[in-house]
Amino acid sequence: MVLKTIPFDIAETLDSEEAIQEYFSQVLEDGDSEEIIDALGVIARARGMTALAEKTGLGRESLYKTFAPGSKPRFDTILKVIRALGLHTSRIQATT
Repeated sequence: MVLKTIPFDIAETLDSEEAIQEYFSQVLEDGDSEEIIDALGVIARARGMTALAEKTGLGRESLYKTFAPGSKPRFDTILKVIRALGLHTSRIQATT
């Protein structure tokens, strides 16, 4: 018996604003910079890269490069993306 597997794409599960915000909050809380960049790319794909390109004024190709593994995007690019995606960071609490 051969077990058939299919690729899992988390972007396909982000089908509501609540799911997107919860996913982003968890990554911000637990992840490092590479995981945060990856999560933004996942959310961008879930919402549509073309729509994000229009909202940010960045080209689609540029956005794909921004979210590529190992990329080191500029902070202002990340801010543009976060704002264009309407993501909130207010649930993050500082720990001392």
